[in-house]
Amino acid sequence: MDGLTWLAYVGVIFALIVFPGPSALLCTSHGLKFGRQRAMATVAGGALASLVLMTISSLGLGAILAASETTFYVLKMLGGAYLVYLGVKAWLERPAVTQQASATAGSEVVPLRELLNRGFVVGISNPKDLLFFAALFPNFINVSEPQLLQFVILALTWLMLDVVLMSTYAGAGSKISRWFQSPSRVTLFNRATGGLFMAAGGALIASNR
Repeated sequence: MDGLTWLAYVGVIFALIVFPGPSALLCTSHGLKFGRQRAMATVAGGALASLVLMTISSLGLGAILAASETTFYVLKMLGGAYLVYLGVKAWLERPAVTQQASATAGSEVVPLRELLNRGFVVGISNPKDLLFFAALFPNFINVSEPQLLQFVILALTWLMLDVVLMSTYAGAGSKISRWFQSPSRVTLFNRATGGLFMAAGGALIASNR
């Protein structure tokens, strides 16, 4: 893979990753509620989901999914339903002092494993990502050269950029946490977050390929 091809790939995926979606929203929310350091578990979960989707696509299963209307429909409904569930949960969440601020007072915190799981499930919940990776990678792979190494380069580049940008979202959430120490502001944030998750889930359910 030559340098110009790699730079073009970086430019494309930067524009794709930086655009705020469900994973960015979750990282921002967790950064606000739990602090940037703990939200890194959420970032790691999302990156792991991307790695799984990229690997599955490289094995050709993305093409199988594209050919199976029933499988794609079931996965799409499940992914959309999960996003809607997160939205309803956030909307109904009772206002409380963020765990980032209350951790010093000895209050219970969400385990890092649970934050990682949430990040993973949100990241892997959209079956369109399988089709996306299956369509993206061939545009940057030279078929006359060893393809495994090229795939590794593309995957690692995606993961590094994804971690950097999602960490930025988590950091932004952490920085604005001081503005959400009053119950009314926390309620507003929860309902805004919940509304966005429900909208994302509804859009996924209603969407075509």
